[in-house]
Amino acid sequence: MTSVLVLRLAGPMQSWGVSSQFVHRATETFPTKSGLVGLLAAAQGRRRCDPIEDLAELRFAARIDQQGEILRDFHTSRRQKCMTENKERTLLSERFYCTDAVFVGFVEGPDDFVDALAQAVVRPVFPLYLGRRSCPPTLPLRLAVREGSAWDAVRETPWMASSYYQKKHCHDRLVRTRVVADLGIIPPELERASQQTLQDMPISFNSEHRQFTVRTVEETYIDLENPQYVESKPQAHPGFVHDPMEVL
Repeated sequence: MTSVLVLRLAGPMQSWGVSSQFVHRATETFPTKSGLVGLLAAAQGRRRCDPIEDLAELRFAARIDQQGEILRDFHTSRRQKCMTENKERTLLSERFYCTDAVFVGFVEGPDDFVDALAQAVVRPVFPLYLGRRSCPPTLPLRLAVREGSAWDAVRETPWMASSYYQKKHCHDRLVRTRVVADLGIIPPELERASQQTLQDMPISFNSEHRQFTVRTVEETYIDLENPQYVESKPQAHPGFVHDPMEVL
């Protein structure tokens, strides 16, 4: 039997890098598998040199409930001695973050394994973060552990956007959300928006020799109920014109 761990991934800033270099560290607009595997490994107390094959074999999906905005940070990192000029120089880099975003992560795997991960997320051994150490999550992080498939959880988990964001869309009974998932999670009969390969399948987090390989993800969209929906009031008859001078 399989179960699904449902995570609410929200915080002031998040950063889910895939093809980052030191001077230019970009972020995807959805949680990456390498980032989520790292979060779960930290929760269980695994060190960077520990194996992570069992975590990487789990199936992942992410739902973008609140897209947020991209923030660019012009970062002064450290000083490095230049051997040719015999002086130090400041290294600069650009780092990008998702701000004011809310994602829902779905982790599908064997019952016992998923239950153990769910307990670890509540009582983590190491601090948890959303892609980078400067990005702590807000609570609640763990939403639920449920039986069945990841796709059932994607469809049945309520819209988790912030309350103000839901009220902002109060006249929309249904909201359209983007879903990015490992192959095999989205039912074949559904229309897919796109398919792409990402360099975010982790093999090792060892600081001396980090290794990643590619995985293929596919996207689709689903409609969710807005709990803050307010039915619009009927507007005035289009032929009616208000004349403030009529009483005179």
